[in-house]
Amino acid sequence: MKMAASETSFEQSVILIDNFDSFTFNIAQMVGEVNGKEAIVLDNTVPWKEIRKIPHDRIILSPGPGNPQTSKDVGSTMDVLAGSAVPVLGVCLGHQCIAHFHGAAVSRAPEPLHGRIRSITNSGTDLFKGLPRSFNVTRYHSLTVTGDLPQCLECTAMSEDGIIMGLRHRQRPHYGVQFHPESICSQYGREIFVNFLSDACAPSATQASLAGLEVA
Repeated sequence: MKMAASETSFEQSVILIDNFDSFTFNIAQMVGEVNGKEAIVLDNTVPWKEIRKIPHDRIILSPGPGNPQTSKDVGSTMDVLAGSAVPVLGVCLGHQCIAHFHGAAVSRAPEPLHGRIRSITNSGTDLFKGLPRSFNVTRYHSLTVTGDLPQCLECTAMSEDGIIMGLRHRQRPHYGVQFHPESICSQYGREIFVNFLSDACAPSATQASLAGLEVA
């Protein structure tokens, strides 16, 4: 999926919630490159009531060393998911936060992986629109989304070892990836961010209505 620079300059207003992770600014850099506008990076200690005052089109929830079930680890993240109507992308811990918020189980991974390159298969939709159905990604995680997903969530990517690597909410524009698309060793990472910023993940009026929210 090759795109000219003019096709990958969206100039969306993106808020990146930092869960105190060293990869956050790598994500910010890649998003800025494909977006044509720098992301606004905010610590997860900033409350949602303050975040919502900042004009924005997209929100990204960063990776982090914490557990989505521990409130002090994720700060305002759950309030962001409850209150936001714009598309939200969760990466690693952010992905787990989306899953936990919507009722999925998160538990210890069978094998902790840190900087390991593994193959995934994907749905070819939303974040993965226009991409090969199988490619390599970089994984850094000791927790995973486990068990059967609640009906509101759909798996969009799976690893060779049966771990959920991507998911989406069926009604709200919430998307998650367990892997790190910003890693230099992940294939199609830039394209995943392009899809998130593009109409492939744009919120529909129907989604917002079902969620009881107004499209920002």
